[in-house]
Amino acid sequence: MDKSKKLSYKRLKKMYNPDNFPFSSTEELASAKEIIGQSRAEKAMEFGLRVKNSKYNIFIVGLKGTGKKSYAKKIAEKNAKTENIPDDWCYVYNFDEPSRPIALNMPPGMGKIFCDDMDELIKELLEVVPKKFSDEIYEQYKGKIIKKYQKERNILLEQLTAYCLENGFDIKNTNKGFALSPRINGKAIGDEEYEMLDEEQKKQIEQKAEDVEKKAVALLRKIKHIEHKAKIKMGQLDDEVGRCTVKPFVDVLFDKYKDHEKVIKYLKTVQENIVENIYDFDASEEEQDETVEDSFLKKYKVNLFVDNSNNIGAPVIIEYNPSYQNLVGKIEYENEQGSLKTDFTMIKAGAMHKANGGYLILQANQILSNIKSWDALKRVVETGQLCIESLRTQLGIVDIVSLKPEAINIHLKVILVGNPYIYNMLYAYDENFEKLFKIKVDFDSVMDGNEENGLKMAQFIRFFCEKEKLKHLDASGVAKILEYSHRIAGSQKKLTTRFNKLVEILIEADVWAEIDQSLLIAERHVKKAYVEKIYRNNKIEQKIEEMYKKGKILFHTKGKKIGSIHGLSVIDLGDYIFGKPSAISVTTFVGNKGIVNIEREAKLSGSIHDKGVMILEGYLSEKFAQEYPLTLTAKICFEQNYSGVDGDSASSTELYALLSSLSDTPINQNIAVTGSVNQKGEIQPIGGVSEKIEGFFSLCNYYGLTGEQGVIIPHQNIEDLVLCDDVIDAVKEEKFHIYPISKIEEGMEILTDTSFDEICEAVKNKLDQYMITVKNEIRNKGSKMFKRNR
Repeated sequence: MDKSKKLSYKRLKKMYNPDNFPFSSTEELASAKEIIGQSRAEKAMEFGLRVKNSKYNIFIVGLKGTGKKSYAKKIAEKNAKTENIPDDWCYVYNFDEPSRPIALNMPPGMGKIFCDDMDELIKELLEVVPKKFSDEIYEQYKGKIIKKYQKERNILLEQLTAYCLENGFDIKNTNKGFALSPRINGKAIGDEEYEMLDEEQKKQIEQKAEDVEKKAVALLRKIKHIEHKAKIKMGQLDDEVGRCTVKPFVDVLFDKYKDHEKVIKYLKTVQENIVENIYDFDASEEEQDETVEDSFLKKYKVNLFVDNSNNIGAPVIIEYNPSYQNLVGKIEYENEQGSLKTDFTMIKAGAMHKANGGYLILQANQILSNIKSWDALKRVVETGQLCIESLRTQLGIVDIVSLKPEAINIHLKVILVGNPYIYNMLYAYDENFEKLFKIKVDFDSVMDGNEENGLKMAQFIRFFCEKEKLKHLDASGVAKILEYSHRIAGSQKKLTTRFNKLVEILIEADVWAEIDQSLLIAERHVKKAYVEKIYRNNKIEQKIEEMYKKGKILFHTKGKKIGSIHGLSVIDLGDYIFGKPSAISVTTFVGNKGIVNIEREAKLSGSIHDKGVMILEGYLSEKFAQEYPLTLTAKICFEQNYSGVDGDSASSTELYALLSSLSDTPINQNIAVTGSVNQKGEIQPIGGVSEKIEGFFSLCNYYGLTGEQGVIIPHQNIEDLVLCDDVIDAVKEEKFHIYPISKIEEGMEILTDTSFDEICEAVKNKLDQYMITVKNEIRNKGSKMFKRNR
């Protein structure tokens, strides 16, 4: 291949001319508030929000920093404003089953009004009831009843007393009923006098006492009956007064909530319970202050569980900590003299209650970190009902207090936000996931690097600067940000949509512009921010470079060697990626083991690298083993590799070294190689091409650029080049070169300055020689065996 086909410096990155921009600074632009470069995701999201089926929930999938969460919040809030405000929800006391509080729903805003109405009802009754039970009319009715039954009681008591006296006895009331005391000669006698009587007198007295007792019991039974009738009459009076007192107040609520059947049913039970316990409301002023917090009043309170009175449209809830209780709600407890107690007023709403009728946005990794939360979410979405249970119950532990609130109907749209790995894992291993999350909103990490998207990105920069109160960028600053965007995207034809990476540079460039006392952020400030960011993160890269420079890692950029070549690899530290050269050596000799991957033998090779090495044998066999099998052993080694290697981007490099060793053709050590190869000798694209080139260039620059150094890359990676200015300047000055190739032949000629046909002929001759050696060895072994047999 003619080395003159090396790349021009103009093709090493996407270059922007600030003079061509239709603005001099971002201050002149309109803000881009809409999402950029995600048309596929937008269409999917729009459709997903339109589908009201409860199983059509949404999973937004994409790489970190593509704006998934902010987009989910923004689009959900926009959609929610056009939808109806959902009902309020309240929990109230269940007078029939106190351990099962009742859930009431009513139009938005009415829940708060209902709370106030119930508080006002109790407050008014506490004030009115005592007055009703102390007014003149009530006392008159009460007095009549007492007088009537008192009279009847007194008549019977007089009859009883007279009967006892006639029969020689006094009657006295005691704690156990009544007691008879005998009388002799019209005078009551005591125990001592009774003991002095003879037996005949005692016997007569005892016989009379039995008759008197029977009569007394009968009369006393009548008296008790009269007292019971009086109590019933008094109860009826109090019930009637209580009902008449309560009814006007409750009737107002009946009329106000007549359209809410369940509320009316609850109010009827409240009315009956108040009437039944009307005495609790008949307290003096001093007693009222003490009883306001008593349990009998707490029963009539309303727990405003979900209040949507301030909402504009449907709710949008983002739960950043989706623990089980934060998601499904909880029942709180209070310590009362060492005992934990609870009631319906201590039931608290969870995120799903608050999002009911609207949208619930969750980070997938956060909810999956709590399996109980994930199971609860799926259960509620599938059944449409949410019943609050304590976490102790979920874990199978006996709860402290049994409280089972009535389940609430739930209808919401769940939006999960996560990365592709989580989505794929859920889809593969959770059988319910596919049924419940039918809409995939797939965020791309790149977008077309056309003029329209470039302008949109400039408008986004304007929006972000306004939002964060940063300095605006001049045209040169925007151009540099766009170049950085291409770098992140790893393509001259694509811009990144990972805006978090861009805003970091904007924030840091603003600081450098402030230090520079500049009114606008210019190219130099963006470049400074980028360089400083690299410096903060490239300690490991510099340590490795030091090892090269000190000779601890062998590296040669001069001369030629047989079977030795520089491959290129990348190291990804998470927050920083860089390239480094790797010395690859190949030795070949007569044998039958084929190509031996030393990294694999040492268990330092990944499966993809193993595959790449196997491909080399396929290439050699097709090209040089058509007449007889390969009779060689070749050992391939990544020199000074102690941490492992994977990927096939070095397969072409290994093939060059293999052909060099077999043909005894030396390879120029001033040229490094990256690119994979197939069995037909076609060069295939690889990743991290810019970092790999820069890694090799950095060391060449240290040792001194001679104008002969360079890198061979797959021609398909030309559009992926987004190189730093140092490399571009060196290429422009003809001090460094980049050679794009499509076939193994081209690369071999660049590396050896020898035609590929000559190399192939030399390889064939070497393999022929190996075959002859093998045949001679076999012949010699056969001859020796024949002699032994004789």
